[in-house]
Amino acid sequence: MVKHVSSRRRFVRAAMDAPYLEREEERELAISWRERQDEAALHRLTSAHMRLVIALAARFRHFGLPLSDLIQEGHVGLLEAAARFEPERDVRFSTYATWWIRASIQDYILRNWSIVRGGTSSSQKALFFNLRRLRAKLARGAQQPDAAMFAEIAEAVGVSAADVALMNARLSGPDMSLNAPLSDAESGGGARQDFLVCGAPLQDEAVAEDIDGARRVGWLREALRCLSARELRIVQERRLAEQGATLESLGEQLGISKERVRQIESRALDKLRKALLRRQPQGVAAFV
Repeated sequence: MVKHVSSRRRFVRAAMDAPYLEREEERELAISWRERQDEAALHRLTSAHMRLVIALAARFRHFGLPLSDLIQEGHVGLLEAAARFEPERDVRFSTYATWWIRASIQDYILRNWSIVRGGTSSSQKALFFNLRRLRAKLARGAQQPDAAMFAEIAEAVGVSAADVALMNARLSGPDMSLNAPLSDAESGGGARQDFLVCGAPLQDEAVAEDIDGARRVGWLREALRCLSARELRIVQERRLAEQGATLESLGEQLGISKERVRQIESRALDKLRKALLRRQPQGVAAFV
């Protein structure tokens, strides 16, 4: 731990000691990297702006992530800026790189601040990173209920008041592990996951249902053999298809009236019940 802190301090000191670049020198380094892939030029360009990375990373320390990780992510954004920078636009590299550095750090925070993924839209990001500041600013004024404060923040950021309330709840407390033990007074030493109720059937019930289901399908297939071709078609179209056909549509297909289709269906179902009762008296209830 001491070694890690020492190395980080040396890194910060080196970044702060790096010489500033004049506008023309900065432009020449950027052109050398873009046109000739000169790694020495890239190193000089990025080294001169690492103090910018450290300064931006320090602004996000209150999110509870290691500063060294934030600096590393900011460096990724700095390299991205160097790859995309266009010197001919006559804009200082620091101005252009600031956006990429901040975006890279913010993206890292959103991915790692919580195991629960939140919204990634621009409005949700703005809410996540500005909620604390806006709440503190409004709290310095006249006291107002949370609902009114949430409505004011929602209007400022461009989201709904419900989104503000949800984000406020997320930022109010840390993630809680399901494996974390509860106090003896609450659970006798158990973990949170021990109190989660699963609505799925038990394993033995699921296996029994699979076995019984396969058995019933076999019974039904055997019973269907007692039907004539027309009876079988009507039963399949009316009872076994996902969307049962109407009596009228089947009558048109078979060239008979819908009342005749109903009669044939009734007779076929009666034959099925009798066939099932002969083979499995106890199992026919599943089909009735």
